[in-house]
Amino acid sequence: MTISFSRKDTEPMETARAAACHARGGTVPAGQSGLASWLPVVGLEIHAQISSNSKLFSGSQVQFAAPPNSLVSFFDASLPGTLPVLNRRCVEAAVMTGLALNCSINKKSLFDRKHYFYADLPAGYQITQKRVPIAVNGSLSYSLCIDNKMSRMVTKTVRIKQIQLEQDSGKSLHDDTRSQTLVDLNRAGVGLMEVVMEPDMCCGEEAAAAVRELQLILQTLGSSKAIMAEGQLRVDANVSVHHPGEPYGVRTEVKNINSVRFLAKAIDYEIQRQIEELENGGTILNETRAFDSKLGCTISMRDKEGKQDYRFMPEPNLPPLILYDAKSLPANRNHQQVVNIDWIRERLPDLPSVKRAKLVELYGILPEHSFTLLNEDGLAEYFENVIKHTQMKPKKVIGWVLKELLSYLKEHALAVKDSPVSSFLLADLLNLLERKEISSSAAKQVFEELWKGEGKTPLEIVKEKHLELLRDQEELEQICQAVIDRQEDEVMAIKAGNQKVLNKLIGLVQRATRGRSNPVLVKQILEKKLQSE
Repeated sequence: MTISFSRKDTEPMETARAAACHARGGTVPAGQSGLASWLPVVGLEIHAQISSNSKLFSGSQVQFAAPPNSLVSFFDASLPGTLPVLNRRCVEAAVMTGLALNCSINKKSLFDRKHYFYADLPAGYQITQKRVPIAVNGSLSYSLCIDNKMSRMVTKTVRIKQIQLEQDSGKSLHDDTRSQTLVDLNRAGVGLMEVVMEPDMCCGEEAAAAVRELQLILQTLGSSKAIMAEGQLRVDANVSVHHPGEPYGVRTEVKNINSVRFLAKAIDYEIQRQIEELENGGTILNETRAFDSKLGCTISMRDKEGKQDYRFMPEPNLPPLILYDAKSLPANRNHQQVVNIDWIRERLPDLPSVKRAKLVELYGILPEHSFTLLNEDGLAEYFENVIKHTQMKPKKVIGWVLKELLSYLKEHALAVKDSPVSSFLLADLLNLLERKEISSSAAKQVFEELWKGEGKTPLEIVKEKHLELLRDQEELEQICQAVIDRQEDEVMAIKAGNQKVLNKLIGLVQRATRGRSNPVLVKQILEKKLQSE
């Protein structure tokens, strides 16, 4: 499926796109020739593997990294006399996804054969939905930062042209050392949803944000696991550039991008490459390119100037796919044998945008924090579990989850589910801090010990390391006086009006007490002693 870059379809949006891109640096200035700025245009085609136990038209199991050719039925191998049987689960997943993306669901959709010949496509054609897909005319809203600042976010919308059901192909494994290609048909016939986005984006950052939001929606719905590293979400990007007010330029297609980060890099590289080519007097070829992540550039694969004839034809072995809603559902039909659009609509879970709004409303956290919580798989659930078991206010808890926990997770390349510090342990630690049994600096030391995963509780670590809050007022005053006596220059600076230097003295007291002192109390004692001198 190719994206139409019809001037008629998108002309009303060009002024808005130009303004938005320019505001965020999306337009690309021309070179020293003094020509007007360029407008990039980006559209996406996204293939999401449907989360199903069996394939789209056969009973073969779907399993990642299974031994080669171990999950292949007679139909998958295209043996004569085999016929397709449509997987109900795949249909329901596509309807669910269409509803979540604000699409109109076609009650009657059709299957087609798309012919092309390749070693990993045994039948010589792919069963897809070209004429009448299952869902059309939707939209996806996504948010992105301005100037990489989470506090400055804008929300944008990309139109969804259609969602169609289709088969995946097998996988060709190229062995360059032996100059041979091996074919694994485990993936052949696996159900895919192809989500076709209109060319409403203007840079890699926008495309990456849109795909990430789609990924979260699919995972929330359970219609696809959407793990890009396992090939469950693959993106093709169509890119062109043109001057404002002129027709769209010739587009190139960057195929099979399997990482959100690489998607942004591939699109931005391709935009810059096309601009440089045009400004140097060259022309852009209508071609398919691949992104080389090691080199950071796109590489030509094949040109598309001579349009390939896929010889589309109706799939003769599959009748039209008929769906129903509450009004059209026949009274005499077994509900287990039909797909009811309204039944699926009523069971849609809260989508990421709704979850973010609820997090902000329930816990009073910043909107940008809600994005971080949902962007990390399992982090929102972790945060809410901590809230349930601690007396600390959510606004303070979010700081510990995002600054301490998330930093450690990223430093050690761990997922939330693999964290050695459970939500219950963190809640126990924050309770100690909230009851003022330990200081914030001591709490950080305890967290560091918890990360070692030695099975100790926060209270056990506090007692073992003698990190209890220092409650002897006389001893604390003596420590503060000793710090003042040793820091004559700092004392003079504070008396001269530089109150910021006081923080240094507080830090020195904290160091002397190994983080066991209350910074607020220390500040009060220091101020009182400095005033009396």
